[in-house]
Amino acid sequence: MHIITRKRLNDFAKVHPDCEASLVQWFKEMRRANFSNIQEVRAIFPHADKVGKFTVFNIGGNKARLIAAIHYNRKKVYIRHVLTHVDYDKGAWKK
Repeated sequence: MHIITRKRLNDFAKVHPDCEASLVQWFKEMRRANFSNIQEVRAIFPHADKVGKFTVFNIGGNKARLIAAIHYNRKKVYIRHVLTHVDYDKGAWKK
């Protein structure tokens, strides 16, 4: 999968270094993968959830949420947000 943009991962990791290793692992797994649907995503990331048009991943033992738009037909993953659990629960990202 082609991931757009890694900058969001790096920016979040600078502020939350405890999540850096998990973000790096997520990136490596996603880049290696060739997903066709959410079921294939869940085979690698069992806690991935479909929320509207986005896929939400738990990062760092539930410390953070990575929100991505996955275009399976084009093999692209657009990282929309990386949020702390508290910021995710506020729900502003849905707007």
